[in-house]
Amino acid sequence: MAESEKDQFDDEEAEEDASLERRKKIFSKELRCMMYGFGDDRNPYTESVDILEDLVIEYITEMTKKAMEVGRPGRISVEDIIFLIRKDPKKYSRVKELLMMNEELRKARKAFDEIKYATTK
Repeated sequence: MAESEKDQFDDEEAEEDASLERRKKIFSKELRCMMYGFGDDRNPYTESVDILEDLVIEYITEMTKKAMEVGRPGRISVEDIIFLIRKDPKKYSRVKELLMMNEELRKARKAFDEIKYATTK
């Protein structure tokens, strides 16, 4: 019985490694650009990008899990994320800035669509 438990554990670990490999390269292009923007080489080492990507994915995963615990069960809202980062002034101000920009873009698109709709009549 102990042997079958060990095999099951090894299978689960292999599945986790496989899913991690599939998740790799999600942010690599963006991370390479960001690294270059912050002074790294135009083509940073793949290992450096992989480490950063692991950190980013881990951060997103942890924040998502925490947000699931904070808000309504099974749902994550913007307010949940804001609640989690409220004590970090840099992150909080950046999120507020991005949310305001998103709202402005939404209003501009709506106004553009109304103008476009009005001229086609």
